Amino acid sequence: MDGGTGKRGSSDGMAHLARLLQFSDSTLPIGSFAFSNGLESAVQTGVVSDPASLLSYVDLILRQSARMDGIALLHAHRAALAGDYEAVRLADGELFCRRVGEEQQLMLTRVGKKFAELVLKIMTAPMLERWLDDIKANATPGCLPVGQAIALAHMGADEVEAFAMHQYAVGSMVLSAALRLMRIDHLDTQRILFTVQGRVEGDYRALRDFSLDEMASFAPVFDVLVAHHTTTHLRLFMN
Repeated sequence: MDGGTGKRGSSDGMAHLARLLQFSDSTLPIGSFAFSNGLESAVQTGVVSDPASLLSYVDLILRQSARMDGIALLHAHRAALAGDYEAVRLADGELFCRRVGEEQQLMLTRVGKKFAELVLKIMTAPMLERWLDDIKANATPGCLPVGQAIALAHMGADEVEAFAMHQYAVGSMVLSAALRLMRIDHLDTQRILFTVQGRVEGDYRALRDFSLDEMASFAPVFDVLVAHHTTTHLRLFMN
């Protein structure tokens, strides 16, 4: 898998890989540190209390992310490669309306806009620039996975790379929040991250042929935790 920008092992291929790592870095300054993906409420209510339950929670989040965000990302990536901007906007809108709760929508769109702004400071990407203009004009929601899809397609990344990068970033975001919310060390979070990444290929193969209409995630416990967080007065995270 060379991502379409250079042969495996070539200098171009190495630069491509390094840039993919840059955009999946948990320290990327797009505001994801302000969101816990429901983990704050999970810790407060006792759903997550130790490394084993945190592993189960992150696994749940990645499964949900794959079947919602991941499907939208794949469709947006294919549309971006084809130069079909309207199909990109369709994926954006379909994902936004399926996210339960105002905080979940806020997480996707705030970070999505920041991602687009960051990327456009680094490189020129006409479709991403058009997408950001539409976000500012309230013509499209601006969900992060769609922004990632556009940027990575522009960089020549294939959809497998785009999907894996997105899933890694989601898991890393939750585990970064865990370090601030519970008694757990970096060794445990890295072990968990290493473990859950083992599901990424299976998730991709299971849903790569899904249509946008098939985006769905049945996770009632997560939905309840999101609702709980909305009514919590004392909290560290926006979600």
